[in-house]
Amino acid sequence: MAQGEWFSRVRGPWLAVALLLCVLAGGTVGYVVIEGWNAWDGFYMTVTTITTVGFQEVHPLSRAGQVFTVGVIGAGVGTAFYTFTLLASLVVEGGLHQRLSRRRRQRMLEELHDHFIVCGYGRIGSTIVGEFRRQNVPYVVIEHDPERVHEIIEAGGLAVLADASSEDVLRRVGIDRARGLIAAVGTDAENVYAVLTARVLRPDLYIIGRAETPDAERKLLRAGANRVVAPYRIGARELAQTALRPAVVDFFEMATGAGNLELAIEQVTIADDSGLVGRSIIDTNVRQRFGLIVVGIQRRAGRMEFNPPGDAVMQAGDQLVVLGRSDGLRDLEAAAAQPA
Repeated sequence: MAQGEWFSRVRGPWLAVALLLCVLAGGTVGYVVIEGWNAWDGFYMTVTTITTVGFQEVHPLSRAGQVFTVGVIGAGVGTAFYTFTLLASLVVEGGLHQRLSRRRRQRMLEELHDHFIVCGYGRIGSTIVGEFRRQNVPYVVIEHDPERVHEIIEAGGLAVLADASSEDVLRRVGIDRARGLIAAVGTDAENVYAVLTARVLRPDLYIIGRAETPDAERKLLRAGANRVVAPYRIGARELAQTALRPAVVDFFEMATGAGNLELAIEQVTIADDSGLVGRSIIDTNVRQRFGLIVVGIQRRAGRMEFNPPGDAVMQAGDQLVVLGRSDGLRDLEAAAAQPA
């Protein structure tokens, strides 16, 4: 180990505290040996000496004791001043605050549940996080760029500076308690590794992967992704749709926009013990009772039924795709989760 590295490790708060303890111990032992005092009187005399409190001496000092006291003053006052100054500077300059912040973030990570793990905070990842933040969805970001991690933390989010394909990192961000994982790292290879690692750790986790090429789409699906999204292809499709059917695009943007309070399109899961299980759409009176339109039903097996008829029966685990006001959506979610 180089000498400069050794000094950088030993200097700081621990060195200051160690020096102060050595002075206290040495002073106590010195008074016990030289003056024959008990340990407490020696310790008390040492403390009052190095802190320059100015109380009278515990017992009359001999000439040897006076000389020793001069030495304690010379060594102890400087050491105490150095220690207190260093500790004060740590608090003022934010060292203590940073340690407390790290501990607070660690506690938040340990308490996270039903959250999304976002791998990568580039153009795609930052947009995903912004949407989660607007909709109050819990999330944590895994990013290898320190500046981006700092940006997330400054904005009040949770982020970890690490490799998204590491098993230890995924465990640290609570993959066993997560709702889903989105692999949106910069390269297809990194996304494939992240998806593969997450699938090994959580076979039942819902995983979405970002792909740049058709070949990457196939690899992500083989690695275990439930869905694969190609942002450039989706963007190109929306550009074409905006050119051909602008009114349709405007409608869907209004229905799916996070800032729209009048109209929303959402999916509602029918719980296994819900009172809606085994009942038809017309029987539950979804349109009149909740003010919603059932656009489709995604069956538990994965099949999607568009514009289902009124006699379509809802089963446990089905996902209702509904359109309407947010208050009606909340009421339907409550009904779908309420036991029979």
